[in-house]
Amino acid sequence: MAPRVLVSDELSADGVAILRKAGLEVDVKVGLKPEELEEIIAGYDALAVRSATKVTARLLERATRLQVVGRAGVGVDNVDLDAATRRGVVVMNTPGGSSVTVAELTVAHMLALARHVPQATASVKAGKWEKKRFQGHELAGKTLGVVGIGNIGSVVVNRCQGLGMRVVAYDPFIGAEAAAKLGVSLVSLDELWGRADVVSLHVPLTEQTRNLVNARTLARMKKGALLVNCARGGVIDEQALADALASGHLGGAALDVFEKEPVPPDHPLLRLDGFICTPHLGASTEEAQAAVAVAIAEQIAQFLTQGVAQNAVNLPSLPREVLGRIAPYLALAQKLGALAAQLAPEGVTEVRVETAGDLATAPARPITSAVLKGLLRHVLDAPVNDVSAPAVARERGLAVREERVAEPTDYASLLTVAVGGKGAEVVVSGTVYGKGEPRIVRVNQFRLEAVPEGDLILCENDDAPGVVGQLGTALGRAGVNIANIFLARDPERKGAVSLINVDSSPAAELLETLRRLPHVRRVAYIRL
Repeated sequence: MAPRVLVSDELSADGVAILRKAGLEVDVKVGLKPEELEEIIAGYDALAVRSATKVTARLLERATRLQVVGRAGVGVDNVDLDAATRRGVVVMNTPGGSSVTVAELTVAHMLALARHVPQATASVKAGKWEKKRFQGHELAGKTLGVVGIGNIGSVVVNRCQGLGMRVVAYDPFIGAEAAAKLGVSLVSLDELWGRADVVSLHVPLTEQTRNLVNARTLARMKKGALLVNCARGGVIDEQALADALASGHLGGAALDVFEKEPVPPDHPLLRLDGFICTPHLGASTEEAQAAVAVAIAEQIAQFLTQGVAQNAVNLPSLPREVLGRIAPYLALAQKLGALAAQLAPEGVTEVRVETAGDLATAPARPITSAVLKGLLRHVLDAPVNDVSAPAVARERGLAVREERVAEPTDYASLLTVAVGGKGAEVVVSGTVYGKGEPRIVRVNQFRLEAVPEGDLILCENDDAPGVVGQLGTALGRAGVNIANIFLARDPERKGAVSLINVDSSPAAELLETLRRLPHVRRVAYIRL
């Protein structure tokens, strides 16, 4: 009996044809209600979706035959990845299908801002002819500042170089050689704000990038500069942007994404002439939609007929018995990668992954891939998975080194991740206790045992009395509850560190308060 595929969201005829040509039985049933989908899902081996279908834990419980979920697109927010992983269901996406589409929309926004196209169109339609009012600027000869040069950012660089623009870029996880091949000059973020005539953002939304563009950074930008964001909502403090436009400091801004979507009709940006926007159209072209439909159909067919998992976002390609042995360390590896990314110095050029003890006998590649996935997800404008992470690291000029230490350590198994660049290095280690309880056991020179989950605050300070009490008092006054606190000091008692699990994300103002406390050297907010 041929494997059965259910297509529950719109998929192009070409995609459906690919599935059938592979000998699969395909049913196209679009627009099903959740309860209708739950009633029939037990009869299918694969499910092809876009964003409309919600693949919940409840649905997966009823999907007794389901082997794979294919998402025609990048984001998998509509799929419960934890539930799918627990049930052994592979989840795939199509990460590269919309890069050109989003990049072209970014360039369109730049041109529309520079030449006042939307405002001039509205004026002509209103019966006016205001040539002097809408005098614009050329982009040729101007400096473009690109924050993040991943899949989409690199296409934007290429297109804007074709327009005759100079390009400077900030990206802490790309080597100078890889940047040189793109023809861009790597600069610090502070320098980029001050040099760019046009700034384009291409970063994911993480705790490090939330409100990356705020009142302070906007004030550093050139008077009359343009700002474009087709990446993620929440990267810009939208009220601060409205203030900068209203004051005349910025020449214009264009957004395809907002912190809250749909945008409230009373949003302050919507009242400003220098602001243009689109309703999250980044991937909305016929070509991109067709490309991701074909890609996901080919991936599903390949998986069901050959057992090859391409662009799997939740499982590496490993034999089941090996996966069962190292699965807890794959989860730990991703968290250590994310932790290292959030503590890393600028200009990262190398990543070292060391396995010690019993773990040294396990396959190194999936562990390294998990580390890189956790690391790169904090800096890229498109998702990475276990399959793509090593290739993406190579493309960005990162030197990745794997080391094994078979000799006994203080732990039965130990995983260490070191991230270095520009003469500085961050080292974090972890292990797994009992039945899959991960712990962070080292942050640089500090030895501790911390729970790697949720919201954490890392505080590095002088080894002096009273610091922990002051931290607790400040958090309490701000209404932030401490779930766990882990303390350590270096062997020479020259410094100490606190790693605090908190029940809610701390506000930026609270973090600044902590940084001003006596004896505090560094405070970092970490999200795992």
